[in-house]
Amino acid sequence: MAGQKTDARDVHVGQRIAEQRKRASLTQKRVAQSFGMSAAQLQKYEKGTNRISAIHLDTFSRLTGVPIAYFFDGLAHEGAAPSGGEAEAGFSERPQEVYAADNLWLGLTDVVVQHVNTHFPEPERRRFAAILQAIGRQLDG
Repeated sequence: MAGQKTDARDVHVGQRIAEQRKRASLTQKRVAQSFGMSAAQLQKYEKGTNRISAIHLDTFSRLTGVPIAYFFDGLAHEGAAPSGGEAEAGFSERPQEVYAADNLWLGLTDVVVQHVNTHFPEPERRRFAAILQAIGRQLDG
């Protein structure tokens, strides 16, 4: 991500990537090849020197079988707002914790998604998603 400085959040996510890669018994070389990048680039992500893209994080999540939220677990939200005093256009100035408290369904959603991702094989996850979509359609109309 050219032009963007990394910070403690990138280091935290990188550490979680390295931990999960090791738990899955994957080498940096093997993971890097599956991404089409060098092992050196993956090492930069793991150290937090470079910021990983959402696409690569999603791919890594699927590769290791953990939800994307895993990489952010334990990340402090204080000071996470952009520097410069003003929020970037289009982003709320409200802290994330307040948003989660306003919508209690988000916590339930995270728990259900994590459980389904952890305990169900891919075909069953897709079936579960289709069922939820059908429920949503019926509620809408």
